[in-house]
Amino acid sequence: MTGSETVGMRELLRAVPLFQGVEDEDLDRVGSLLIERRHPRGATIVEEGLEGDSLYIIREGRVKVTKLSEDGREKILEMLGAGDFVGEMALLERAPRSATVQALTPVVVWALSRGDFLGVLRKSPDLSLSVIQELSRRLRVVNHQASALTFQRVQDRTRDLLVRLAKEDGPEPGRRITPPLTHQQIADMVGTARETVTRVVKDLKGSGWLSQQGKRYLVPAD
Repeated sequence: MTGSETVGMRELLRAVPLFQGVEDEDLDRVGSLLIERRHPRGATIVEEGLEGDSLYIIREGRVKVTKLSEDGREKILEMLGAGDFVGEMALLERAPRSATVQALTPVVVWALSRGDFLGVLRKSPDLSLSVIQELSRRLRVVNHQASALTFQRVQDRTRDLLVRLAKEDGPEPGRRITPPLTHQQIADMVGTARETVTRVVKDLKGSGWLSQQGKRYLVPAD
């Protein structure tokens, strides 16, 4: 890898929350171990119940993280895009995958094996701390979602979800835009029926808080 390629890899890795506080030397080690993989739309990248030993960093595209309910229905837990990562628990313990990850668009991921990751982790206190902080952040998100399902109204949960998913600046000043979403996908993530989400979206539009472009939603940036 040339010098310019090394710097470019560092910048790309530093955009991933897991690596933001990591020194250049450790980023270079991680970068040298990554394997690029490409998946078509609809491909299963991680399958619930199967043993895994790799972390996947999303370089391009979007994925959905799902879990099967007791009655066999698919429950969408999360939707992720470039800079996000999945499969981190496989790096820390040998256990079956807890969820399925499927490509919503053509996807490019970087795969990092458990053995390679642990080798870098043993040499990098900064990376060890970063892993702890990111796992703690994800646990807070899960706890918040569980609390929201219990205490918040559907409209509040829908607003929170759309704000969390709206990571890009929108075409309207002061607004951010979500990735494409169906009412069923929103319903799965907030734990309600599709018909309820349809009513909530209509109400949020009527109040002026929400606007829509195709299947993408615009929400206030602040």
